[in-house]
Amino acid sequence: MAETVIHPSAVIEAGAEIGIGCVIGPFCVIGPNVRLGAGVVLKSHVVVSGETSIGDETVVFPFAVIGEIPQDLKFRGETSRLEIGARNRIREHVTMNTGTDGGGGLTRVGDDGLFMAGCHIAHDCVVGDRVIVVNNAALAGHCVIEDDVIIGGLSGVHQWVRIGKGAIIGALSMVTNDVIPHGLVQGPRGELDGLNLVGLKRRGVARSDITALRAAFQMLAQGEGNFAERAKRLSEETDSDYVREITAFIMGETDRSFLTPK
Repeated sequence: MAETVIHPSAVIEAGAEIGIGCVIGPFCVIGPNVRLGAGVVLKSHVVVSGETSIGDETVVFPFAVIGEIPQDLKFRGETSRLEIGARNRIREHVTMNTGTDGGGGLTRVGDDGLFMAGCHIAHDCVVGDRVIVVNNAALAGHCVIEDDVIIGGLSGVHQWVRIGKGAIIGALSMVTNDVIPHGLVQGPRGELDGLNLVGLKRRGVARSDITALRAAFQMLAQGEGNFAERAKRLSEETDSDYVREITAFIMGETDRSFLTPK
């Protein structure tokens, strides 16, 4: 079983829980309410504070600040949490904040994510598994990012926006409304410009499902009625589970409108 290694310059406050096989590098600071799972690595100069848990085998690179209070003027010091799953890679200068009363008191990050240098995960965000957030991209408060999403570098996601499973956001995009599953968004003021076909093919999605998704996208773009009516009709007609993911997402609860096909 791997030995836990803690550099003598690290500061670990009383009450912190350090899992088996963790490696805590030079000048790290770990608060009293932090829980690190087995095999977590903090490279050096990492700050982990607040009511924060980090899952097994996650690696955090230098100068990341994890679990600090929200950047929300309504925050009044209430107890809130940050939960990070297993096997994430959290690169240099990443910031992830705890939740607020207004968002249920929890920021949650799933498993197997890659959070590249300088990106920000704000209060009350819910981030799924296998998500990639590229350098200097930022999620505002209360965003929901489903599994297998990629958010391009220097992009921003508006508060309360949902991004559906498997979607991709191009670099330098500002995303102000919900993005359907498997959607492709690009442009300075993000527009829904198609499907994430490359991602679908990489995940081995069957050609028949990709064909069904293409047809569904065309119907959402050009069918009769408004966007919600097209989605409802599509949900009643499709046999594809991938298309049903899109229609369920559109008909689900939201605080924003949608980016719609051009």
